[in-house]
Amino acid sequence: MNMLMSDQIEDQAAGLRRMVNPEPVRVIAVTGGKGGVGKTNISVNLGVAMAEMGRRVMLLDADLGLANIDVMLGLHPEFDLSHVMRGERRLEEILVTGPHGMKVVPGASGVQKMAELSTAQHVGLINAFSELANDVDVLLIDTAAGISDQVVSFSRAAQEVVVVVCDEPASITDAYAIIKLLNREHGVSRFRVLANMVRTVQEGRDLYNKMCRVTDRYLDAMLSYMGSIPYDEQLRKAVKAQRPVVDGFPRSKAAQAFKNLAKKADTWPLPTGVSGDLQFFVERLIQFSSQYGESAR
Repeated sequence: MNMLMSDQIEDQAAGLRRMVNPEPVRVIAVTGGKGGVGKTNISVNLGVAMAEMGRRVMLLDADLGLANIDVMLGLHPEFDLSHVMRGERRLEEILVTGPHGMKVVPGASGVQKMAELSTAQHVGLINAFSELANDVDVLLIDTAAGISDQVVSFSRAAQEVVVVVCDEPASITDAYAIIKLLNREHGVSRFRVLANMVRTVQEGRDLYNKMCRVTDRYLDAMLSYMGSIPYDEQLRKAVKAQRPVVDGFPRSKAAQAFKNLAKKADTWPLPTGVSGDLQFFVERLIQFSSQYGESAR
């Protein structure tokens, strides 16, 4: 990030903080490395479960290549995040409302990379999120599959990183790869492991233990077990019906698991001071995106 861009972002952020005094926002990135592990399904259902608890939830579809949260929820957004980045729409104008009032920020295919945005676009993005700073308790980020610069940037900027893993070799390998990259190259030290599509509770615990054995040996990272989501045919039916399982089949095993996880996430410590506001998250996102973009060249 050049000096001019840094100064402008810092000045903009300082001005915004003088105008508002937002309450802390819990920012949770859901990632996993491998595609097909149910990451988006988890983001959607965890968000709806937290909204059902009365939390003001915003779900950001951060898969800027293959956005699909709107499809999963049967929503039809007219605009998306690319319009905000280009300054054509304000963030509040692109939001669509999901179950229990959850707000969804639609992603889009082929969006320009964060690292390639202009200074004006960077400042505009910070301003866009700051406008809604007092209306959000939880920001959930559904990252893309893989370990791209955007996945790294969103994960680094979040306060909590949830790593989704399934009981298959490729999933375990890719989950370790994203943890290793974030830990060794970017200093992220805390991760929460969520086992998905498990047949038994013990299977989920065993998956977590497998991850711990590898990370304890090779990385300076602390893993904690968030819990597990059981394999459930009701979940498959909900996906086909374009409804979250916690809303479509509230008594199913999967729905109950999501509700329990939402209660657990609601007890995680909230950040205090400047680091807990939404502007700070966007500033870090932009900073890390620019740094990653420079190092990749």
